[in-house]
Amino acid sequence: MKLLADMHISPDTVAFLVTRGHDVIRVPDVLPPTSPDSLVIVHAAQSGRAVLTQDLDFSALVALSGAQAPSIITLRLTSSRVEHVNAVLERVLPQIEDDVRHGALVSVDDHAVRCRLLPLS
Repeated sequence: MKLLADMHISPDTVAFLVTRGHDVIRVPDVLPPTSPDSLVIVHAAQSGRAVLTQDLDFSALVALSGAQAPSIITLRLTSSRVEHVNAVLERVLPQIEDDVRHGALVSVDDHAVRCRLLPLS
Protein backbone atom coordinates (compact mmCIF):
# COMPACT_ATOMS: atom_id res chain seq x y z
CA MET A 1 0.00 0.00 0.00
CA LYS A 2 1.27 3.49 -0.81
CA LEU A 3 0.96 5.75 2.23
CA LEU A 4 1.82 9.30 3.17
CA ALA A 5 2.24 9.36 6.96
CA ASP A 6 1.24 12.59 8.67
CA MET A 7 3.54 14.36 11.14
CA HIS A 8 2.05 12.56 14.13
CA ILE A 9 2.86 9.09 12.82
CA SER A 10 6.12 7.91 14.34
CA PRO A 11 9.13 7.33 12.10
CA ASP A 12 9.36 3.95 13.87
CA THR A 13 5.89 3.06 12.59
CA VAL A 14 6.88 4.15 9.09
CA ALA A 15 9.98 1.93 9.26
CA PHE A 16 7.84 -0.96 10.54
CA LEU A 17 5.38 -0.60 7.65
CA VAL A 18 8.22 -0.49 5.13
CA THR A 19 9.55 -3.79 6.50
CA ARG A 20 6.06 -5.21 5.90
CA GLY A 21 6.25 -4.26 2.21
CA HIS A 22 4.35 -0.98 2.22
CA ASP A 23 5.58 2.08 0.32
CA VAL A 24 5.47 4.72 3.07
CA ILE A 25 6.91 8.21 3.28
CA ARG A 26 6.39 10.89 5.91
CA VAL A 27 5.08 14.37 5.20
CA PRO A 28 8.34 16.06 6.32
CA ASP A 29 10.19 14.01 3.68
CA VAL A 30 8.27 15.66 0.84
CA LEU A 31 6.72 18.87 2.20
CA PRO A 32 7.62 21.54 4.73
CA PRO A 33 6.55 20.43 8.24
CA THR A 34 4.24 23.43 8.52
CA SER A 35 2.30 22.56 5.34
CA PRO A 36 -1.45 22.95 5.69
CA ASP A 37 -3.60 19.82 5.58
CA SER A 38 -4.97 20.87 2.19
CA LEU A 39 -1.48 20.75 0.66
CA VAL A 40 -0.83 17.32 2.18
CA ILE A 41 -4.09 16.10 0.61
CA VAL A 42 -3.11 17.47 -2.81
CA HIS A 43 0.31 15.86 -2.60
CA ALA A 44 -1.18 12.50 -1.56
CA ALA A 45 -3.70 12.57 -4.41
CA GLN A 46 -1.08 13.52 -6.99
CA SER A 47 1.32 10.82 -5.82
CA GLY A 48 -1.32 8.08 -5.51
CA ARG A 49 -0.90 7.72 -1.74
CA ALA A 50 -3.39 7.37 1.07
CA VAL A 51 -2.90 9.67 4.05
CA LEU A 52 -2.21 7.87 7.35
CA THR A 53 -3.05 10.22 10.20
CA GLN A 54 -4.42 10.75 13.68
CA ASP A 55 -5.92 14.10 12.64
CA LEU A 56 -9.69 14.14 11.99
CA ASP A 57 -9.42 17.24 9.79
CA PHE A 58 -8.14 15.25 6.80
CA SER A 59 -11.32 13.17 6.53
CA ALA A 60 -13.50 16.25 6.85
CA LEU A 61 -11.59 18.10 4.12
CA VAL A 62 -11.80 15.20 1.66
CA ALA A 63 -15.45 14.49 2.48
CA LEU A 64 -16.48 18.10 1.94
CA SER A 65 -14.52 18.37 -1.30
CA GLY A 66 -16.48 15.62 -3.04
CA ALA A 67 -13.19 14.15 -4.24
CA GLN A 68 -12.60 10.46 -4.91
CA ALA A 69 -9.00 10.62 -3.71
CA PRO A 70 -6.91 10.46 -1.69
CA SER A 71 -8.02 7.83 0.76
CA ILE A 72 -7.63 8.84 4.40
CA ILE A 73 -6.82 6.31 7.13
CA THR A 74 -7.51 7.91 10.50
CA LEU A 75 -6.21 6.23 13.64
CA ARG A 76 -8.39 6.71 16.71
CA LEU A 77 -6.55 4.47 19.11
CA THR A 78 -6.52 4.56 22.92
CA SER A 79 -2.72 4.41 22.90
CA SER A 80 -0.24 6.04 20.56
CA ARG A 81 2.58 3.73 21.71
CA VAL A 82 4.46 2.59 18.63
CA GLU A 83 4.02 -1.09 19.48
CA HIS A 84 0.25 -0.70 19.74
CA VAL A 85 -0.07 1.35 16.56
CA ASN A 86 2.10 -1.13 14.65
CA ALA A 87 0.10 -4.13 15.85
CA VAL A 88 -3.21 -2.52 14.86
CA LEU A 89 -1.90 -1.47 11.45
CA GLU A 90 -0.45 -4.90 10.77
CA ARG A 91 -3.88 -6.42 11.46
CA VAL A 92 -5.99 -3.79 9.67
CA LEU A 93 -4.11 -2.77 6.52
CA PRO A 94 -4.67 -6.05 4.63
CA GLN A 95 -8.41 -5.80 5.39
CA ILE A 96 -8.80 -2.29 3.96
CA GLU A 97 -6.40 -2.44 1.01
CA ASP A 98 -9.07 -2.73 -1.71
CA ASP A 99 -11.21 0.08 -0.29
CA VAL A 100 -8.17 2.34 0.08
CA ARG A 101 -7.11 1.63 -3.50
CA HIS A 102 -10.54 2.70 -4.77
CA GLY A 103 -10.88 5.75 -2.50
CA ALA A 104 -12.22 5.64 1.03
CA LEU A 105 -12.34 7.33 4.38
CA VAL A 106 -11.24 4.74 6.92
CA SER A 107 -11.51 5.14 10.67
CA VAL A 108 -9.58 2.67 12.79
CA ASP A 109 -10.08 2.28 16.51
CA ASP A 110 -8.90 -0.44 18.87
CA HIS A 111 -11.79 -2.77 18.08
CA ALA A 112 -13.35 -1.73 14.78
CA VAL A 113 -12.70 -0.42 11.31
CA ARG A 114 -15.19 1.74 9.45
CA CYS A 115 -14.86 2.42 5.71
CA ARG A 116 -16.86 4.89 3.67
CA LEU A 117 -16.18 4.88 -0.06
CA LEU A 118 -15.47 8.16 -1.81
CA PRO A 119 -17.02 10.36 -2.94
CA LEU A 120 -19.47 10.65 -0.11
CA SER A 121 -23.03 11.18 -1.25
